[in-house]
Amino acid sequence: MRKMIEGSRAVAEAVGLCRPGVISAYPITPQTHIVEDLSQLVADGKIDAEYVRVESEHSAASVCLGAVAAGSRSYSATTSQGLMLMAEVLYNIAGMRLPLVITGVNRALSAPLSIWNDQQDTMALRDSGWLQLYAENSQEVLDMHIQAYKIAEDDRVLLPVMVCMDGFILTHTYESVDVPTQEEVDAFLPPYDPLYKLDPNDPYTLGAFAGPEMYQEMRFEIQRDALASKEVVKEVARDFQSAFGRWMGDVIDTYMIEDAETIYVGLGTIVGTMKDWIDTRRERGDKIGLVKLRCFRPFPLEELREALSGAKRVVVLEKAVSVGAYGIVAAEIRAALYGQERTPPVHCGITGLGGRDITFATLDEMHERAEAGETEFFAGLRKELLEAS
Repeated sequence: MRKMIEGSRAVAEAVGLCRPGVISAYPITPQTHIVEDLSQLVADGKIDAEYVRVESEHSAASVCLGAVAAGSRSYSATTSQGLMLMAEVLYNIAGMRLPLVITGVNRALSAPLSIWNDQQDTMALRDSGWLQLYAENSQEVLDMHIQAYKIAEDDRVLLPVMVCMDGFILTHTYESVDVPTQEEVDAFLPPYDPLYKLDPNDPYTLGAFAGPEMYQEMRFEIQRDALASKEVVKEVARDFQSAFGRWMGDVIDTYMIEDAETIYVGLGTIVGTMKDWIDTRRERGDKIGLVKLRCFRPFPLEELREALSGAKRVVVLEKAVSVGAYGIVAAEIRAALYGQERTPPVHCGITGLGGRDITFATLDEMHERAEAGETEFFAGLRKELLEAS
């Protein structure tokens, strides 16, 4: 069914169609509409789930940890400082191999306080053991949540998945979205049947103490299975296309890269702006293309190597920064391309922090600075503010 709905509502409808048994969340801007919509759907009897109201995001994640461990498909959502408050529990969830799905609504981290969008928050959790998918639009947000449960609950994976969506740009914007029926989702996503769960009649210990003689092997297994999960992400994307007729890429997607001399890399909603900008630059004769990074964890190393191999230069648009070092995605792409027979230079343009608009002028600036040989720079800075400070 085609609906004109807010991005937050698209998430709520997708989660409801996945039949969670437990939903627990704490409201925080701009994630609040998601859990408001879910609470209404539960209250109206449209979702048969236990909706647990808690006093903090740490508690919300803890409730979900216990629910999944007991054998219930569960869900939560958060953003920014709330995600940081969840962080302790999120590491535990991954380490305990619990297939939870949460929505990470991207918002800038304090200080200074900002409620607007960038991707610093979810990028800060990139080493937690959670798989991370980044959505370009509301249709992809909806589709990703359905796929995320199937990925996480696959016995070859058993790792949690974070679906990342840009705050306000998606959460508070209305788009036309194709919402599948309950019967269609049920046919695609089977009921949660955990391989391991807490059961007094078949006791297990989850998250127990591990000494030096055991800890490293357990972390190795998480790393091994997280890397291997890339094939499951691809498989689920293909299965989703067969079931619903939609394809938005699996771990990456490409645009106009066949003859491109300069290839840009981006993730999230900025990809749409970049496609339009590339169209205008191509009309002027520039050979520019784009790689959309749809899956950031597991990192699609081989796919990026292949997609970027023909470029004279690679320019990464970053909405986050590893302070004191580099742009996060650019550093990983440089590492991925290192040692190849032909390695194009990788330029990093950091922009859009704290919700700063990324316009065609911003992208033009990035293009000019990359062509001039700059490798690490902030684009779209307000020079008058820097001079005043």
